[in-house]
Amino acid sequence: MCGIVGYVGESKAAPLLLDGLRALEYRGYDSAGAALMEDGAFTIVRRAGRVEQLSEPLAQLHSAAKIGIAHTRWATHGAPTEINAHPHISADGRWAVVHNGIIENADALRAELETLGIAFDSETDTEIIPQLLGRVSGFEDAEQGTPLDVLLDVLPLLEGSWALGILCANAPDKLLCACQGSPLLVGEGEDGLYLASDYAAFGENVHKVYRMTDGEIGVLTRDGAAFYDSRGQALTKPAEEFSHREQGGGKGSYTHFMRKEIDEQPLAVSRTLEQFFGGALHAAAAGDFRLPCQLPHSPRKVWLVACGSAYHACVSGKYVIEELARIPCEAVVASEFRYQYPLIGEEDLAVFVSQSGETADTLAAVREASARGAATLGVVNVAGSAIARACDAVLPTLAGAEIAVATTKAYSAQLAVLYALALHFAKEQAHEEPEFEEALRRLPESIQAALSTEDAAKAAAEQIAGADHAYFIGRNLDYAAALEGSLKLKEISYLHSEAYPAGELKHGTISLIEAGTPVIALACCERLLPKTAANIREVAARGARVFAVCARGNGEHWGTDSVISLQATHPLLMPSVEVIPLQLLSYHVARIRGCDIDKPKNLAKSVTVE
Repeated sequence: MCGIVGYVGESKAAPLLLDGLRALEYRGYDSAGAALMEDGAFTIVRRAGRVEQLSEPLAQLHSAAKIGIAHTRWATHGAPTEINAHPHISADGRWAVVHNGIIENADALRAELETLGIAFDSETDTEIIPQLLGRVSGFEDAEQGTPLDVLLDVLPLLEGSWALGILCANAPDKLLCACQGSPLLVGEGEDGLYLASDYAAFGENVHKVYRMTDGEIGVLTRDGAAFYDSRGQALTKPAEEFSHREQGGGKGSYTHFMRKEIDEQPLAVSRTLEQFFGGALHAAAAGDFRLPCQLPHSPRKVWLVACGSAYHACVSGKYVIEELARIPCEAVVASEFRYQYPLIGEEDLAVFVSQSGETADTLAAVREASARGAATLGVVNVAGSAIARACDAVLPTLAGAEIAVATTKAYSAQLAVLYALALHFAKEQAHEEPEFEEALRRLPESIQAALSTEDAAKAAAEQIAGADHAYFIGRNLDYAAALEGSLKLKEISYLHSEAYPAGELKHGTISLIEAGTPVIALACCERLLPKTAANIREVAARGARVFAVCARGNGEHWGTDSVISLQATHPLLMPSVEVIPLQLLSYHVARIRGCDIDKPKNLAKSVTVE
């Protein structure tokens, strides 16, 4: 969580830092701050609230500083107040630090420093770091490399995860950075060097990027970047070419990034699937389907591990893999995987799904599965991310940059990869699935057709927006889609929502149904329609307002208040189609309720702490 930016170069730092923070605000927006260094002295500006709170005070400084660090916070230790905002300063005033991550032994270190007479200003774990930097002995004024030596002494004292941007008043031309378990990038631009938690913070003039890995330290100056390992040995680090245009761009004519990204789903799915069909979804000859990486042949069991929406994609993936390939499959929440003593071993394949590729719980699960001998496969949207590097193989989701906190197109791309994986294993088992394969090629068209349901979704939203509670029901793959639909609604509209297997209603939940309660019933699983219809009638009989999502020609006589009709595709691909009206429904409910759709409260895009 949280976003870090830094700059050292020939331009004024303040406006560049502010632009970077605006681009990273989806990572955290409880508070924000910046430290500028000029003539060996710090100027610190911090504010509670959104990044825009920094705009005026930074402008009023009229600072000519050409080096600085900044931060947008998602609170973990301490309330979202100005005093807890980053940067944090050492007691001697020589060090300024911004931090993403969690220092797990912060309490013990704080107690030790307090016995030495250090007074802390904040409640944060981060303040430990500048205070330690200030206490480490052996610092001599501005000797070449000395700030690096101090940092090398301090980092081994820390336990947990960190991405750090550091300024030292005794070395006014140096911007230091380090990472362990949290993402950090160094960008090379025409006017200097940039530091960021995410590609999104880099502007048009950045043309090369260095991705830092665990244990590395960087020393950035106007003359270039030098990188070191945890022992202080110099590293030769390759750069990757970077294009800001490829990272996404702005909202265009859309009011919100989320609405734009909903419309980008056909393209995101098409790009993702092209890697399996040789770059031409419709032109590829039968049998041209292939995976772009090597996987174990017919694993004993497939484990699908993820968090949040990615986990919901895995729930759909489990149904599809088991039905197509007849291989046992289990979908597991990543934060639970390590603690359930998973019976996973050398004959298994573990698939780890993450939009950012940096999700802390999922990354920890990768390491657990690897330690137990399983083959590991990453399904990520960010090439070179921590999960991609940790896995034996990678199948990328080519969704492009996703800015809204609530995922849409990345989720759809994840589903597409899991469908392709299911088809791969089916072919290995000699289960030819020509109808599924053809429907998979045409999935972008099916998603495009589903976008035409916006008027119906908007009409349903107007009836649901005033409710206090809503329930999503479905069976089989409809239940998997219901999980994601319910999450979208609660994420961005703050309307309490739950998803249940439709058959479970009478085992307790139906007691919550009363007159006017909205129930969104997913009924796209054709073979279970009679049973789902019976469940719909049960809630309708108790006064629920039922909004059905189903294939055209169904749902009119089940006691529903309205029906959102969809063009049918292969039954196993329907989750990709029915999620579209659910996304649109959530979007319009949130719009009517006046919510901050792209940046919902208490949420951040990339969850890099446990």
